[in-house]
Amino acid sequence: MTIRVVIVDDQGMVRAGFGVLLNAQPDIEVVGEAVNGEEGVRRVGELRPDVVLMDVRMPVLDGLEATRRILDGAGGGGAGEGVPKILMLTTFDLDEYVYAALRAGASGFLLKDASATELADAVRVVAAGDALLSPSVTRRLIAEFSRLGGPRAPSRKRLDELTERETEVLTLVARGLSNGEIAGKLVVAEQTVKTHFGRILMKLGLRDRPQAIVYAYEVGLVRPGD
Repeated sequence: MTIRVVIVDDQGMVRAGFGVLLNAQPDIEVVGEAVNGEEGVRRVGELRPDVVLMDVRMPVLDGLEATRRILDGAGGGGAGEGVPKILMLTTFDLDEYVYAALRAGASGFLLKDASATELADAVRVVAAGDALLSPSVTRRLIAEFSRLGGPRAPSRKRLDELTERETEVLTLVARGLSNGEIAGKLVVAEQTVKTHFGRILMKLGLRDRPQAIVYAYEVGLVRPGD
């Protein structure tokens, strides 16, 4: 099954370079490009790609606002078919954008100097519904919550819909553990963890792992330093 990609970046060389690298992959096809966030929102609406490579800094409309608009327009408040995954492109591993991009709905981050293999792997990871969060990004996300000083969401009511095991899985996800690590910790099959996590996303109306991590910290289920 071919992964359909749209590249949104104001630099022509980046669009061209990534296009060549991705189109060389047997399972990936670049179906469109855009030179700014506003055009990106329009092209994504027309083409309905699986993955969007989104630059953070662009004229007219930046990548963060474009991401919000794309996901809002696609019913991106929760998990579901047809909602594109957004992979943020950045020249630098910038602290200030990590929290804002995840809150906007990004599924991960990719440096523009990534190799062909890293680029293709990143597209496959987010297309499969997984988060592309490096340990350094996760650490900074936790540090940002610590700086903000505790929970920001007003209510934990939706947490009551989770079973005890689902709450446990969400807690471990928020602490940065992979499905395999959670399976080992809980002494269950990895597929069982995936099933639990799928139910968590459905019950909480969340889209993916980054949203789940942000939610867990915002409601205080997990706190920095736990």
